Amino acid sequence: MTDSTSQERFLQIGEAAERAQLTQRTLRYYEEKGLLAPPTRMEGGFRLYSPEDMERIERIRQLKELLGFSLAEIKEMLDAEDVRLQIRAGWRADADAAEKAEKLRRAREVTLHQIQLIDQKMAKMASMRDELAERIRKYDEWLLKHSEAAAANADAPQGEGTAAASS
Repeated sequence: MTDSTSQERFLQIGEAAERAQLTQRTLRYYEEKGLLAPPTRMEGGFRLYSPEDMERIERIRQLKELLGFSLAEIKEMLDAEDVRLQIRAGWRADADAAEKAEKLRRAREVTLHQIQLIDQKMAKMASMRDELAERIRKYDEWLLKHSEAAAANADAPQGEGTAAASS
């Protein structure tokens, strides 16, 4: 890649990491784990990240930060997106109905898988939330019990030792 105008759209790893608010090491790790395709390289071997790479990096961050996905779950989500993109790229308006239907079924299948991954994460989060809500309910119950006991002690007649001292 020697054309300087096409390289202007690309970012070197330091710039890409800074824009993505990640470390260079993280970007290399994502590449190693297959979350990012090996980027284009300059003649000197420096990695160059395209706008599409940067979009994918942002998608990884969203899945990790927003949904709390593990890298393995992120890989599954991205693989499904890649399948959909391949289907879209191979779509032909002049294809016969059976071919179109097969591609649509496959796109539906991978999208359904993505929904299942999100649903699993949401179910785990809902379960954790329910556990925490139950803990709050117990704390409130204990607080009420202890505040009633404290109020009962305050209303109870004082012991003999205090009465004798006040006489």
